[in-house]
Amino acid sequence: MKWTLENYPLEMEELEPRTREKAIEIANRLKSEGNIKELSIVEEAIRQAKEWSLEMEG
Repeated sequence: MKWTLENYPLEMEELEPRTREKAIEIANRLKSEGNIKELSIVEEAIRQAKEWSLEMEG
């Protein structure tokens, strides 16, 4: 199942909307690539989205 802005993991709830959108995008990409364990996808997507957000601010 693909995550969307209306249906995303609970762990992404507290992210800023722009960062959440990026995390969803990353999580869907990681899921489709299949190179990371399913249980780690959300955590990794949040980490990458937070890094992206910091880069966008700088």
